Amino acid sequence: MIIVDTETVKLFEIVNKWCPEMLPFLKPNELDSLIVLRDGLGILEQGDAMEIIQYSICEHQNDVYIQ
Repeated sequence: MIIVDTETVKLFEIVNKWCPEMLPFLKPNELDSLIVLRDGLGILEQGDAMEIIQYSICEHQNDVYIQ
């Protein structure tokens, strides 16, 4: 049996740790997004953090319609 430790964090925590300069550009609902990390925030690398941030922004934009 494989045991995987997961940690659920808000996107805010990832952005604040890896690229706090992006905080003013993200909406509150984006920053409140819950992210499940397979091995926790402690070993998250910057490249992975950026990928998570980009994906989260794209997910929130899926609900936006251009008129």
